[in-house]
Amino acid sequence: MDPRKQRTMDALVAAAQQMFAERPVEEVTVEEIGQHAGVAVGSIYNNFGSKEGLYAAVVARALDVDRDYMDRAYTPDRDPIEQLLAASEQYLRFALDHPQFFRMLAFPTKPSPYPAAAATTALLALRVDGQNARMVDAIERGIADGSIRHLDPQSTATILWASWNGIISLAWRHDDLQQSPEELAVLIERAADLVSYGLRLK
Repeated sequence: MDPRKQRTMDALVAAAQQMFAERPVEEVTVEEIGQHAGVAVGSIYNNFGSKEGLYAAVVARALDVDRDYMDRAYTPDRDPIEQLLAASEQYLRFALDHPQFFRMLAFPTKPSPYPAAAATTALLALRVDGQNARMVDAIERGIADGSIRHLDPQSTATILWASWNGIISLAWRHDDLQQSPEELAVLIERAADLVSYGLRLK
């Protein structure tokens, strides 16, 4: 791809990811995105076809980045419990390194009424559910090998994911309950310790 074209696309995605993480798609205008990116509005249509196409590109990038972090956790050299503990650490790292992507995936804005954007929102939910399926698989393997006690894998994975989201969201508070990245790391580690003891059969 032409480097200039790539720079334009990257600037648009960077501008859009910030806005889409904070506001519903239908409330963000192409003029705002173009102005924030420092490029002409026509570049959105030339490179992505529409605002909804740009939204789809942002979501796809967020999902790919999240998957890369999770791939570092679910390695074959780890047993199921070690994979789950590593997943909590990598999820925090993803949130700290890419807060806008994290916010978009963990706490998406309300669904857009536009069909194209609604389809992307549905894809986002499907892919996030797919990532959580890796936790389900780890729990099932732990139950099978006797390292994890008999629990419902699906609900347990949902509880873990929701707990991590809740801890990480403390970084956004604007009061005395706000947690720094270092404090979040401690909380995630302690939560992982509780999870480890709660999951183990012995």
